[in-house]
Amino acid sequence: MSRTQSWIKKGLIFAPPGTSEWLHTHAALPVADRIGELHRVYFSSRDKARRAQVGYFDIKLTAPHKILRLSEKPVIALGPTGAFDDNGVTTSWIVTHQGKKYHYYSGWSLGVSVPFYFYVGLALSDDGGESYKKISGAPILERNAIDPYLTASPCVLVEDGTWRMWYVSGTGWEMKEGQLRHRYHIKYAESSDGIYWRREGRVCIDYESQDEYAIARPCVLKDEGLYKMWYSHRGQSYRIGYAESANGIEWERKDAHSGIDVSESGWDSEMIEYPYVFENEGTHYMLYNGDGYGRTGIGLAVFDRSG
Repeated sequence: MSRTQSWIKKGLIFAPPGTSEWLHTHAALPVADRIGELHRVYFSSRDKARRAQVGYFDIKLTAPHKILRLSEKPVIALGPTGAFDDNGVTTSWIVTHQGKKYHYYSGWSLGVSVPFYFYVGLALSDDGGESYKKISGAPILERNAIDPYLTASPCVLVEDGTWRMWYVSGTGWEMKEGQLRHRYHIKYAESSDGIYWRREGRVCIDYESQDEYAIARPCVLKDEGLYKMWYSHRGQSYRIGYAESANGIEWERKDAHSGIDVSESGWDSEMIEYPYVFENEGTHYMLYNGDGYGRTGIGLAVFDRSG
């Protein structure tokens, strides 16, 4: 991939059908996992009580608009009452390591002084992604002195035995037009096993202005020795941002070069967010959401090498 980006939109590939209790509205935060000739796309859908759970659909990239299989029930469901994920689980990232799939997710619970809390959880699969079991009833990235408010949406790469994570970290809440509004940006952590993480408070992507208050869902790839990150950033409404780094820790924002923006009309004309970029047989693809934080479904774009 060149540093000057251009993405060709292939349109909406999946819209929530509203055909089952867990799959009522939304298909948010897509993550692709290659399984043979297919790609399994995990996503988060909401029930009638607006609680998110994780399911999937299978596609071939040669015919991405044809859904080959849709999970009948969530593969990562709500936690028990009182747990950190009793009011929602949203997908984030998958690592395949030593025959197991590590599915990192965000667990949601309702608050009193603030509207909600969320923290990073982990579920494992030893059957190729057909089912997952949470490793704990507690988050793996709980509140601490580094992250006193929120943690969410990790991206994880394993390099030379070191697990590297880029994740969302809350920096506080503020009253805006009579309502509490969260603030969060992107930090960095490391681990030797993907479960227990060392956090030092290294900020990778920070707020660019006072108007920006949410920098979300990082997606990092290492391409030709250069680390590249796509993410969502929001002031008035979400857009897809882009940054580069030589070491994965110190980043330069290049949002103007993300190569993708809202459409003039249609399902992604108001906002565009939650990018997941992956490579398949020499071509780079991007899954992303449009209007309503996944309410309108999931789109696909292909990197234009001629751009």
